[in-house]
Parts: sequence; C-alpha cells; structure tokens
Amino acid sequence: MPASRRCTDVRSHALPIADLPTGLYIGGQWRDALDGGRVDICDPATEVVIADVASATVDDGLAAVDSAHQAAAEWASTPPRSRAEILRRSFGLMIERRGQLAELIMLEGGKSRGDAHGEVSYAAEFFRWYAEEAVRITGTFGVAPGGDKRILTTHQPVGVSILVTPWNFPAAMATRKIAPALAAGCTVVLKPATETPLTALAVAMLMEQAGVPAGVVNVVPTGRTAEVVAAMMQHPAVRKVSFTGSTGVGSILLRQAADSILNCSMELGGNAPFLVFADADLDEAVEGALVAKMRNAGESCIAANRFFVESTIAEEFGARLAKRMSELRVGPGADPDNEVGPMITSQARAEIADLVSSSIAAGATILTGGGSPDGPGFFLEPTVLGHVASDDPILGHEIFGPVAPVVSFDTEDEALAMANDTPFGLAAYIFSGDLSRALRIADQIEAGVVGINRGFLSDPAAPFGGMKQSGLGREGSRDGLMEFLEPKYIAVDW
Repeated sequence: MPASRRCTDVRSHALPIADLPTGLYIGGQWRDALDGGRVDICDPATEVVIADVASATVDDGLAAVDSAHQAAAEWASTPPRSRAEILRRSFGLMIERRGQLAELIMLEGGKSRGDAHGEVSYAAEFFRWYAEEAVRITGTFGVAPGGDKRILTTHQPVGVSILVTPWNFPAAMATRKIAPALAAGCTVVLKPATETPLTALAVAMLMEQAGVPAGVVNVVPTGRTAEVVAAMMQHPAVRKVSFTGSTGVGSILLRQAADSILNCSMELGGNAPFLVFADADLDEAVEGALVAKMRNAGESCIAANRFFVESTIAEEFGARLAKRMSELRVGPGADPDNEVGPMITSQARAEIADLVSSSIAAGATILTGGGSPDGPGFFLEPTVLGHVASDDPILGHEIFGPVAPVVSFDTEDEALAMANDTPFGLAAYIFSGDLSRALRIADQIEAGVVGINRGFLSDPAAPFGGMKQSGLGREGSRDGLMEFLEPKYIAVDW
C-alpha cells in the first residue's frame, strides 16, 4: 500500500456486494496473481483497510492481452444487435444493484452518498447509450469523381484495447471506455486505479452475468501499474490504449505508445476557469459554482479550478459562495447528510493544504474553511479564497480538492486572457445574462467542454475531451464509438 494512505488494517467493514470476487478477471475466469501478490484497499474516510485484491504481475497482464486477442475475432463478428443486448443487460444490472455499487464506491473512494449514487446512474447510462449506438455503425457508398470506380467505406474495430482508469470515478470511467469499445467490436483489458479496483471488479462481475463472452472483458488490478501497463502496450496484439489520468502519466504513455504506433485516446488534466460577469444571475452563478467545484469534493478533472469574477460583483460573489460552502456538511458517506467526502490520500490532502498556505502567504484571504476537521479520514474543509492575485501560483495547479480561489477582472478581454492562460483546456464555465457574449466567449475559450449558465456538464450523449495538454480524442456520444473504429476504403469495379 502507498505510504501516503497510512491505513489501519482492522478489516472492520463487510463489503456491500457479498459475492464480489477480488481476484483478476482473465479469459472469463477469476484467479489469483501468479505470484500470489495482493494490494490493500483503504477507506479514505476512516483510514481503515476494507479489503485486498489480487495484484497482477507483468505475466498476468500479458495473459489478459492473450485472452482478449483470442476472443477478438469472434467478438468482432458478433452481430451488432447481440453486442447491444449484452450492453443493455449490463445497464439493467447496474441499475438493479445501484445501491450496492454506490456503497462500494463510498467505501473505497470516500464519496458522499449523493455523489456515489449519482456516479452509478451516470456510469450505467454509458451501457445504455452504446447499446443504442452499436447497431448504428454504418459506411458509405458512392461514385468516384472520375467515374472510374465506386468508393465503398466501412468501419472495423480497431482491435485489442488497453483501458487505464483513475480512482476518482471508478465506475463511470470504466463504463465510458468499456461500452464504446464493446459496441465497436473490440475486446478489452481494463487496468483500474490501484486505490479503487473493487468497483471495476464489480462491473466485470455484472457484465459476466449479462452474458459477456470469456476474454472480451478482462480486468487486472495491480500495485505494479507502470510495469504491467508498459508490458501490455508492447504486446503485438494490442492496437489501442485509452487512458484517463494526469497529463504527466499521459505523456509517458504516449511515448511508450509511439514504439508500437498505437491508436491513443487521452483524457488528461484540467484547470477549468469559471467566469462570472456582472450581468449574471448571482444566485444561479453561486449555485452553479457549488456544483462545478464541489462534485466529488472537487476531485474531478472538470472541477471549476479558477474563479474569475467581474470586479463590481467579486466581493459579493465571494461572500455568497463562502456562505454556501460553509454550509456543506463534511464527513463519511455512511452518514447520508454528509455532502463532502475526504481526499483520496493523506498526501493529496497535504498538497492541497500547502497550495492554500502559499496563496495566503501571497496575499489571499480566507473567506471560509482553510483547515482540516479533527478525527480519522483525509478530510479538508470547503475553502474559498478571496483577493487572489492573477499571478498567484495556485492558479497554475489543478487543485483537485474543495478550494475555490476568486480573482477579479475588469474587462471581457482580460477575463478571456486569464481563462486561456494555462497549458490545459478541458472544461470551462461561463455565467452571463448576455447569451451572445457567453456564446462569443465560449467560441474563443480554449476548452473542449464549456458550460453556459450551468455547473454540471457531463452527458453520455455529448463528446467529452480536451484541447492542448488536456488530451486527445473524445469519449461519449458517437465520437466515443469512433475512437474504437478504423475506417476502411474499398475501391470497387464491376
């Protein structure tokens, strides 16, 4: 277990899914790691070890790729309707066991009850959406401009795909990758985050019950992530890697993928600006900020990270946001009244606290929060910082926690310049009563996902992904399906 988690091994929790396997899922079989290795799973709300799971070796990872390769041809030739029905049954099973899955996410990820239930519902929707898209993979047919041939285009599955998912949305990030891959006819090996593998194993178990053939979905949790993923990417059968995580790790994977010329989808870091203009409905802006900032306690790649507020309303906005943030209840998800869960590790909490301290030293003021509650768990108080300078170093970091720094601006051009002053470009938020201005800024802002007068953005039917160092490719919508398909051109004479 990483030292930063510092959990007590008392095994005091019973897992909410009593029959949940904790081994590797390879070729339709649940099995131990070849060397018998296990990795402990910690509840960040209590600092207690709740379970342990098999920790895949390099050879286990390669065996999973072999299984996916052996199943690939038959799965690719499976009728789209049959693939769709398996995905639709997977959706139904996730909804049926939503409560148990949410409890599992609360235990291993520390989410509040509301966030955990919301994630399961969102995650299940990817199975339903891609069940519908699986039967709509089409091609084109036409006459070449020169009239010498017919042009036929089709789409084929890209092939065996390695899926690497993060800890902050262990269900949704898994289904957002698995569902389009299977709909396209690809087989997959999922490597879930070391901190939160239980949810991924539960999803695999439900998919097995839904009728997924052996080898089509393989899951290899491991405490040896770098070695296992690197080895799997070098396997000659692998044709794609889809990764969600930090830009630093994504950069490493892209370099490794270059050796085998792998098809890559990368959903990486963010530094989302939240722009509020003086003509905005301030009540709506504050509530939108609360959603955009505090979903999953701020541990989200699209969380609002930098709050740019027109100077005439900056003080009032900061005060109102601070009041709302101070009203949020912090604590374990076991209490349904708690709204803000812990950070994933003690190290993550310490790094965020250091950012806040540095910002205060640079002249920022604490409008609310700024501390850590007493007791076990890696909790941080919801924090709002006022009078933050436009060059404060905190604005250059993806905070990934419940901290909202507020910066004032005077002109639209100034706001846009500050919003784009980052190497990242995943999400952005704009609140204004002038829709033409909001749309104008949305067009100029360097982000792949933009919300206007709303703080919640994600939808399985919408393309999700970033610009600049926030990634490559898109997930969700038809675009997410096309990430797992290769177009093929056939020249036809008759």
